Amino acid sequence: MRESDIKVYQMKKGEKAGPLISVVVPCYNEEEALPFLFAELERLRESMRKVRFEFILVDDGSRDRTRELLARGHADDADFKYISFSRNFGKEAALLAGLDASKGDFVSVMDADLQDPPSLLPEMFETVAGGEYDCAATRRVTRKGEPAIRSLCARLFYKIMAKISDAHVVDGARDFRLMSRQMVDAILSLRETNRFSKGIFTWVGFRTKWIEFENVERVAGETKWSFWGLFLYSLEGITAFSTIPLVLASVAGMVACFVAFAMICVVVIKTIVWGEPVAGYPSLMSIVLFMGGIQLFSIGILGQYLAKTYLETKRRPIYIVKERGE
Repeated sequence: MRESDIKVYQMKKGEKAGPLISVVVPCYNEEEALPFLFAELERLRESMRKVRFEFILVDDGSRDRTRELLARGHADDADFKYISFSRNFGKEAALLAGLDASKGDFVSVMDADLQDPPSLLPEMFETVAGGEYDCAATRRVTRKGEPAIRSLCARLFYKIMAKISDAHVVDGARDFRLMSRQMVDAILSLRETNRFSKGIFTWVGFRTKWIEFENVERVAGETKWSFWGLFLYSLEGITAFSTIPLVLASVAGMVACFVAFAMICVVVIKTIVWGEPVAGYPSLMSIVLFMGGIQLFSIGILGQYLAKTYLETKRRPIYIVKERGE
């Protein structure tokens, strides 16, 4: 892209002209990865001298030295800003806090473990700054190094979301993306408590170009996502962007009623016509357990939606900031 294609922004007197890119990085117990992250972001800034940067790192209630390292980075370089939560509110809250604090003409979000390669950002910036797209998003085309069962479940989740949701999430999609200010403002207008960012990014629309890359291992430390945590997160995404589970519960109830009615007819006919005695304990327990299972399954689905409605109506803040470095 030619330099003339990049919009020139009017700045205060004496300040360098050029678009501002806000880079939002959620951090939770990333003490080991932060030195590598700082070095990569510094290299990124040196390689993109035509633009200005603000790096917003959000400490999501870490229990290690993450906050201390972020404060030190801010003291050494004013472009490195940080937000520290009063406790752990989760990655979704950290992403929202970073977007709330961003002032850039373009905003990028990425992970602190460098599984989202910052080296892709120049290409992403050219894509969005050219005006044809509002967002440059990334997706992994391989899952090398990831446990087989986790990869299988992840692919299954994306297929389910594609079938039942109006927010189509691309297989292998990462949170790593660069967005225009207009798209970020649209995302910030959604203040729901139960957040699933991958779905929100898609739901707001806008033109998106997908950039593919191969899986990258963590630079340091261990993943904070357990299999159970990812499973709960997937349920969050499904219930946040689809009411199909409620439909399935209704269908299961109707099928169970039909089966029960058919069984009643069979028992009555066999008794009246052929004089066969009514089967006792085994058949009775089978029907009771079957009906009970259907009912509990349906109640569980209803409970998930009711719980989310309950949390939304409380209107509690999504996050609480304890400390800022701006």
